Formats: sequence, structure tokens, C-alpha cells
Amino acid sequence: MYDYMLGGKDNYAVDRQAIDQLAELIPEAVPLARANRAFLQRAVRYVARAGVRQFLDLGSGLPTQGSAHEVAPEARVVYVDNDPVVAEHAQGLLRRPGPGRTESARFVLADLLDPEDVLARAGEFLDLDEPVGVLLVSILHFLPDSADPLGAVAVLRERMAPGGFLVISHVTTRTTTRTTTRTTTVARAQERERPERPRRASGGGGADRTPAEIRAFFGDFPLEPPGLVQATDWRPDRPKLVGDWSLPSSLMAGVGKKAE
Repeated sequence: MYDYMLGGKDNYAVDRQAIDQLAELIPEAVPLARANRAFLQRAVRYVARAGVRQFLDLGSGLPTQGSAHEVAPEARVVYVDNDPVVAEHAQGLLRRPGPGRTESARFVLADLLDPEDVLARAGEFLDLDEPVGVLLVSILHFLPDSADPLGAVAVLRERMAPGGFLVISHVTTRTTTRTTTRTTTVARAQERERPERPRRASGGGGADRTPAEIRAFFGDFPLEPPGLVQATDWRPDRPKLVGDWSLPSSLMAGVGKKAE
């Protein structure tokens, strides 16, 4: 479904039908997904320009349509997801002939709520003693506080080598009271775009966090300018034009760096 929202070809008729129906109900759904992917691409380029040549993409879904290994083809990338169906298709995508094939990317079936397991598996392909760009893009809002995602991310931050970057985007409906109705609708769209998947002890659901609560995932990492902002406002690669469709204050994004 997400691949179809991004204009890809790795989807089925049932995916296309579901998204077409969703887009009629919630027109913001597809622009939200594309804004999220555009942020990931800009952030990966930014981190790569800073000299980082390794990425760990947690809760990645299918590595398709402008994923990290396509944006930074010189880097080594590990994709992590806990859905066995995603794992099967992802491994096929990375192996098949054509532009999507790469020897520099791997897929790991694991749960980001078990960061030690994730790091042990990722460490078979990445050098964790060197800086890594850790991507938590549009995933943390699916995890309730009871699953302790804050603790899991803290482990990742602690294990990151100095000079590494933490990249996060997170839906919120709690930015301003004026946009609550519309952003609630957009958050529901974000949840529906991602099929429900098994979670280890997380119990499903999700969390609607404030910008301050989202900022807490970065711990003491200073944020790269412009800080925690709407995804469309994080280092845009072109100026906004009159009449541009803009998202409400619903998808916050930021990049933090571990001090060297």
C-alpha cells in the first residue's frame, strides 16, 4: 500500500483499491506519505554529505521507491522490520536484477523494541564502531508508551558511535488546538496506510505524542538546524510555491547528532 502511495510498482490490485478508497475519504493520506518519504530522502542525503556511510533503517517496510540504499548508493544499509511477509518481499527486491538490486543493503527480520537483538544482527553487516545514520521514520507513533519505545531508542543512542545521526519523523495531533480536527484525520490515515503487523509485547495501538515528547526520543543529542519542525519544513530542497499543498502541523521531523 505504501509503495503504491509513493508511485511504485511493487503492489497488488487489492493495495491499489484500498488506497484509492482511502484517498477519497482522507485526501491528505497520500501527500502525507510522500512528504514523509521526501523527508527521509533529504535526511539521508544530509547525513551522507556529513561523511556517514552506514544506515540502519528501523521499521522500514519494503525498501522501495527512494529508500536509503537508492538515495546513498555508496553506503551500506540494513533494513529492519518485524513483519515476515515484508521480510520475504524485501529480500526478493534486494536480490532481483535491475536498478533495485544492490550488494550494499541487507534486510533483517527483527523488532526495534529489542534493540540489542537488532544491533547484534545489524552488526554482522555494519561496523557499529563507526558512525551510523539510524532512521526511525514514521514508526514510533505506532508504539504505545507501555511498550517503552523511549527505552529502546535510548539503547540505540547509547550504542551509537560518536558522529552518528538519529533521524525521526512522528505524527502528532497535539501541536495546536486550531488544527486538531484535521490532524486527527491525518493521523488516522497514517495508521491505515501501514498494515497491522505482529508486535513483540507491544500490544498494538499507538501514541499521540506532543512535540516535546517527540523531542525526548533524541535524548541529549543536539538537533541539526532547523530543529524539530514539520517534515515539509526540514531543509526543503525547493522553495514553496504559491498554491503548494501543505500539510497541517501533523508530521514532525528532526535529525540529531551524537557528539564526537
